Amino acid sequence: MKNKVRNVPILCGGVDVGGTKIASALFDEKGEISARDKIAIDRGGGDAAAAQVAGRITALAAAAAKAGGTLAAVGLSVPGIAYSGSGEVWAPNIPGWDRYPLLDKVRGLRSAPVPLVLETDRSAYVAGEAWRGAAAGARDVVFLAVGTGIGAGIIADGRIVHGHEDIAGAVGWFALDPAFKPEYAAMGGFEAEASGHSVARKARAKLAAGRSSRLLDLAGGRAEDVTAETVAAAARAGDPLALEVVAETVTYLAMGIANIVSIMNPEAVILGGGLFQAADLFLEPVRREFRRWAQPLAAGAVRIELSSLGEDAGLYGCGRLAWQYHQAQERGHVRRGADSGERTAKLRRSDSEPEF
Repeated sequence: MKNKVRNVPILCGGVDVGGTKIASALFDEKGEISARDKIAIDRGGGDAAAAQVAGRITALAAAAAKAGGTLAAVGLSVPGIAYSGSGEVWAPNIPGWDRYPLLDKVRGLRSAPVPLVLETDRSAYVAGEAWRGAAAGARDVVFLAVGTGIGAGIIADGRIVHGHEDIAGAVGWFALDPAFKPEYAAMGGFEAEASGHSVARKARAKLAAGRSSRLLDLAGGRAEDVTAETVAAAARAGDPLALEVVAETVTYLAMGIANIVSIMNPEAVILGGGLFQAADLFLEPVRREFRRWAQPLAAGAVRIELSSLGEDAGLYGCGRLAWQYHQAQERGHVRRGADSGERTAKLRRSDSEPEF
């Protein structure tokens, strides 16, 4: 796309903030990347991390200018909750980001104003996969991220679902077992039973109960060093304890995905996150098992696929959100120069919101 008056190429940016890194990139209208970068996040968090975000936006504007273009908007994602009404964020892995006024802080640090669109990481994941990934072109899709925790990004009828308080997608809190366990209070039943962290925890608990396993050899004799990756390696070697943990995890993953399919009736469920690095152990069993639990017609219509963008899904999603914002400005659905949580909310929840 080019500026109608000056014939200057238009570019949009994405800044994907994670618990350990900040990735950024420039995107053209078709989703092609022309510049990208990644830096370690300042572990001090707070204003220091916000300054890094502002620095990435400044660098994107400079890269766009160097390419002879202009930076029209930037999509920004955070690993937690983005409160659309205020521009505040909650990111538990970043110190000080608890109802932290990220948009106001970044706006105050920028040398040049660029409209920002703020989102959660899981919504950015699903936006990226629906734009350039495994769900490209889908209007009803769920991205299920299974790593240390479990969360979902949701697109329904072409629009991201946020919920009343921007908490939609917290599927780690699915109730899947009527026997309430203490760990459910901290993280929810689904996450406690099927996350990567929980795979390791369950294996360690079985070892502590006196079970024998190759896991100890793989972990250097230290049960506390058993990880989900250790469990996967032992399972591939045929270790009974590891295979038992994998089978239990498959059942809970299948139940959670079945609930998503029955509630949302999506065209596709895209699976990502660290646990699915062991897709050889989980993907096909989950595809078979979820049908036992899901609404039959919905189960027959859905595709269960691995993420094709991997760790770049959120970055592509940020780029997509920025382009949607710019296109809405061009159509006059948001005023030019808009940059606040309030205006982000208007874009996201307006009847004229651009679709995927």
